[in-house]
Amino acid sequence: MATAVPPAASRIAVVTGASSGIGAATARRLAEAGYRVVLTARRKDRIEALAEEITAAGHAATAYPLDVTDRAAVDEFATAFKTVGVLVNNAGGALGADPVATGDPDQWRTMYETNVLGTLNLTQALLPKLDASGDGTVVVVSSTAGHATYEGGAGYVAAKHGAHVLAETLRLEIVGRPVRVIEIAPGMVRTDEFALTRFDGDTEKAAKVYQGVAQPLTADDVADTIAWAVTRPPHVNIDLLVVRPRAQASNTKVHREP
Repeated sequence: MATAVPPAASRIAVVTGASSGIGAATARRLAEAGYRVVLTARRKDRIEALAEEITAAGHAATAYPLDVTDRAAVDEFATAFKTVGVLVNNAGGALGADPVATGDPDQWRTMYETNVLGTLNLTQALLPKLDASGDGTVVVVSSTAGHATYEGGAGYVAAKHGAHVLAETLRLEIVGRPVRVIEIAPGMVRTDEFALTRFDGDTEKAAKVYQGVAQPLTADDVADTIAWAVTRPPHVNIDLLVVRPRAQASNTKVHREP
């Protein structure tokens, strides 16, 4: 006889990169859905404030400062759990927009370590806990950059292709085990920090990314998509969900108002 899956209220959802943007919005959504959310990020003050906000709203949240690229720290983090219901691999980001010929290898390395190895670290460390839950879900927040190239984005594109392939391969390797692998690939999302970080704090360059686009996606739009995919019945796996604003037909085709 199959073991009954425990309700969301008794289950843990770990969200990486939860200090801002999509990660923070996802933590709020999953808490509202009844999960006990564990917020991880390097910025301790941010995740502690978010945990307080979620708790004040009547939900359960815990903050745990963590650098996903530090494997020893990730392994230590994993020892805190017997089971985990959901892992949302959201930590990542883009640096620079230089062509391949002049791209900064250090930026490429940082993007690969965060977007790919960070996802690998958390997934490897928590996979036994997800298995033990009897109904685990791994979410990889990739990007449309993981499915198509564009000029000036090769370092980020390469990293997000790596995240996509990680999710796709993991799904093949663990089929038959009680763990789903979901990939959410957002297109143009306007958050407070993504473009600003990419252009090293240059507000003018960051603003141009969204110039003329009436309604880019918001972090909450993507979080809503993640929460929907996670809360499908256990036998339903959303392998890959690409979500873009209506104004964006592809990575290189965007309608901009004059």
